[in-house]
Amino acid sequence: MSEDYEMMCGIEIHQQLDTKKLFCSCDSVLHEDGEGAIYRRQRPTTSEMGEIDRAALMQFQKHLGYRYQCCKGSSCLVELDEEPPHECNSDAMDIALTFSEMLDANIIDEIHYMRKIVVDGSDTSGFQRTALIATDGTVDVGDRKISILSVCLEEDASRKVEATTSEVLWRTDRLGIPLIEVATGPDMRTPEEVMEVAFRLGTLLRATRRVKRGLGTIRQDLNISIPGGARIELKGVGDLKLIPDYVRNEVTRQKMLIRVKDILAQRGTVAVPFEPVDVTDIFKTCESKVIKGALDDKGKVIAVRLPGFSGVMNGDNKSLRLGSEMAGYARTKGVKGIFHSDELPNYGIEQSYVDDLKKFLGMTGEFDAFVICAAKEKKAMEALEVAVGRANQGLIGVPEETRDPLPDGTTKYSRPLPGAARMYPETDVPPITIMPERLERIAANMPEFPEQIQARLVKDYGINDQQAKQLVRESHDESFEKIASANKDQAGIAATMFLNIFSEMEHDGIDTGVFTDADLIGVFAMLKQNRFAKEALPKLLREMATGTKADDAIKKLGLEAVDSDEAKAIIEKIVNERADFVKEKGMAAIGGLMGPVMGALRGKIDGKQANELLTEAIKKIIQ
Repeated sequence: MSEDYEMMCGIEIHQQLDTKKLFCSCDSVLHEDGEGAIYRRQRPTTSEMGEIDRAALMQFQKHLGYRYQCCKGSSCLVELDEEPPHECNSDAMDIALTFSEMLDANIIDEIHYMRKIVVDGSDTSGFQRTALIATDGTVDVGDRKISILSVCLEEDASRKVEATTSEVLWRTDRLGIPLIEVATGPDMRTPEEVMEVAFRLGTLLRATRRVKRGLGTIRQDLNISIPGGARIELKGVGDLKLIPDYVRNEVTRQKMLIRVKDILAQRGTVAVPFEPVDVTDIFKTCESKVIKGALDDKGKVIAVRLPGFSGVMNGDNKSLRLGSEMAGYARTKGVKGIFHSDELPNYGIEQSYVDDLKKFLGMTGEFDAFVICAAKEKKAMEALEVAVGRANQGLIGVPEETRDPLPDGTTKYSRPLPGAARMYPETDVPPITIMPERLERIAANMPEFPEQIQARLVKDYGINDQQAKQLVRESHDESFEKIASANKDQAGIAATMFLNIFSEMEHDGIDTGVFTDADLIGVFAMLKQNRFAKEALPKLLREMATGTKADDAIKKLGLEAVDSDEAKAIIEKIVNERADFVKEKGMAAIGGLMGPVMGALRGKIDGKQANELLTEAIKKIIQ
């Protein structure tokens, strides 16, 4: 196996279900606006073993307050934690049981809900209800079987609307929407395999025909580690096609941190005590925008000496990046960043200030380094304390943590990895016994598997195997069938739209998720009525993606189809204007004239019909 891919990875997928909410009868739909707001603060509680979860404790130490907006029809007293949960949604439970059967997992006889402490404000109660449904399943990907550790049924969290340094506003329309959580074993060994497993699980979930679709309805968490490293959770990966980049970058990051550990060990570097020093006087005349801004805001410049850390914070041609790890921790305390000696002079801090600071700190050792922060004194102190703590973690290699994905395929530090101390029994939801009769009913009504759907699409609509596979893989099969079933003659055009036109639009940054099934069915109805030609479909969809209705887009773009006589007259005019060319080339002139013809009629006439009319017009000239 290639050293580049010496890794282990598991996936947790969270998929919203298309039902009512999990513990009340509210609709699971999102709203553009919320109503009112109630204010709460939250704190972590101890587990039955008397422990406090480290991730919950860190969140609590941010000292944030939370406001919650309600939404008519999608929020009630259950969401506000002012009323106990109602009976668990039976439809949601059936979907979870069906999916568990699809994975050949062992279903739990009696299902118990647990409370998982979440004090970031996303749950009004301070915890999320989650239940283990099944264990020990498998999913086939290529020639390998990937283990399924668990299938859970849980409730989704609130939506963040806005945030300040002291308060977060949440909307409760999403809170309580049922989620299936499926967790694999750490079985994946290459970045591409991770992506394929995510696609496979996604297609199986969608095959139930009972899951929500669209942006934000499915989220992936990746758990990645390498030999000598540690488990890192990448939370909330949205774009499956970016998964290989996230995995590769995380493997590279962990290898870098292991190199840092080895270098520090060779030097004999030891943990640095947190001994902050006020060095504001040294930087009073510094022209750095960051430092000037902090001092103008009555802040200070605080420094900490880091013996033994020179060269690993941003060294070896910038391949050693412990400094960026330290900055990630510091930013969780509300500062914009930190400066360290490996990157200075830079950012408006000249060499003279660096020399003065080194002298002031008594830096005489070969590998002595420093870190500084310019901000309000309390905030600077807190930021430097966690930054120095992160530097000291460099002595052990890779610390366990949760990281957030960024759009460029990299990640940033979020919080420590949660532990088992945040789980305890839910006392407001009674156990649910899964009777044999219920499982028999589910087994008798199992949905089609993706391969069965693909085969049926080929048989019923005449598309090829690759098209059918891609439609299922990219979650277009349901929409495709709604269009193609109305008119099988348009099946090929519909497949091209989903697989080619949509792909090109997305490549250009156009969100194709704005189209509803009703929008697309309407477009194809207009195509059937000859309101426009199929060649105009890409242009029409791009205009509709801006918010223009199909009727208005056709008129705005001048795509109204012309009748045969009008098209014939336009083509004959083009041919007659180029009569000498036609006489010289004969029927070969078709190739040279098709461009001008389609330029004049693109979107107004079918390409096949245009070719037939052009052939007739040329024959009149050369005969």
